[in-house]
Amino acid sequence: QVQLVESGGGLVQAGGSLRLACAASGRTFSRYALGWFRQAPGKEREFVAAISTSGGSTYYADSVKGRFTISRDNAKNTVNLQMNTLTPEDTAVYYCAARLYVATTSHLYDYWGQGTQVTVSS
Repeated sequence: QVQLVESGGGLVQAGGSLRLACAASGRTFSRYALGWFRQAPGKEREFVAAISTSGGSTYYADSVKGRFTISRDNAKNTVNLQMNTLTPEDTAVYYCAARLYVATTSHLYDYWGQGTQVTVSS
């Protein structure tokens, strides 16, 4: 099993940046693909970014492509999401998730963190 804990959320002005981190427990972290998802009030959870086990392949939602960067450090059991040029539309609770094979669909992920709030003011 993998336990995930997100951090780094907060309040930022439009155009600003935030860096989210997700720390994972367990010695098998490198076996899992990781994904970031987000859910805004009244909306369904949506895919943001995902990264393969080695970090060699990354995937992004069109809405964040060119602004967000996902990365992982298997030695430190962490996955990060660097978010630049934030807009109010990025306001949501951001979740880290893990599964054995990379995917962009939330219901395929087996393990989830508790989420971290990101609020972008205009």
